Amino acid sequence: MVLLELIILLVVGDNLPPYNRIKPAFERVFFYLYFSITKQMKTTSFDKISKMDKQEIFGVRAIIECIEANQNLEKVYLLKDQRSPLFKQLEKLLREKKVAHSYVPIERLDRFSNKNHQGAVATISPISYWNLEKLIEKVLEENKTPIFLLLDNITDTRNLGAIIRSASATGVCGIILPQTGSARINSDTIKTSAGALFTVPIAKVDHLKDAIYLLQAHDVEPVAISEKATSTIYELDFKKPLALIMGSEEKGISKGILNIVSEKAKLPMEGVIASLNVAVACGSVLYEIIRQRKFS
Repeated sequence: MVLLELIILLVVGDNLPPYNRIKPAFERVFFYLYFSITKQMKTTSFDKISKMDKQEIFGVRAIIECIEANQNLEKVYLLKDQRSPLFKQLEKLLREKKVAHSYVPIERLDRFSNKNHQGAVATISPISYWNLEKLIEKVLEENKTPIFLLLDNITDTRNLGAIIRSASATGVCGIILPQTGSARINSDTIKTSAGALFTVPIAKVDHLKDAIYLLQAHDVEPVAISEKATSTIYELDFKKPLALIMGSEEKGISKGILNIVSEKAKLPMEGVIASLNVAVACGSVLYEIIRQRKFS
């Protein structure tokens, strides 16, 4: 109907009736075109994000070439009990380059039955990861009291996205994740972070304990947020360089990490519920840091 009105207006040309009679038709044409275009733009944007989950590489040789070309591989899935020389070459390269990988049964790879995967599938990361040492050096050159965020056992992609969003909003200088045991960064992470994923540098390390030792060597104080702590976050001094450590609701922070961190704090819980969602807890702590530094 709207297109028909537009055609009639174009055909009539100079013989248009008075403006007040054709104004409703013009308005309908305008709004039809406006909403059609904006709807298409939104659809296209989300289509691009959803396709990020589908960025996968199939085949042993193709994955070897990607690693040698320094592509950002999120993880490589390998079929168990493969013994070909090329497969052994891939395994060696994964270890040398410290690319996250795991061995899976054939059922896991069967969903790629339309692809010649040769027992190996890799997922590509939508972001580039920082080298931790370079990240620390760069941050300390620009910021005397930085906040680093270490995430232990955070396996839910949406929780990770929400944490990254809070981190971006509160000026976190870098997020550090373990190579294994961490949520994948995918389209859910990007959507939940509302795009903040692309504003905060992220580094991946083999072991978070090594990252903590490195931060301590640069006079950055690690603080573990744990329900086992005796002090609350409101009793600690957050005005110094910090490395905030958060764990999941299920597992919390691993015992090995808690053993090497002297500063620990908890959020006070006054109700029946014993714990908070990790993204909510992280946001609460980050804003206490902001309060102490900016408003006390």
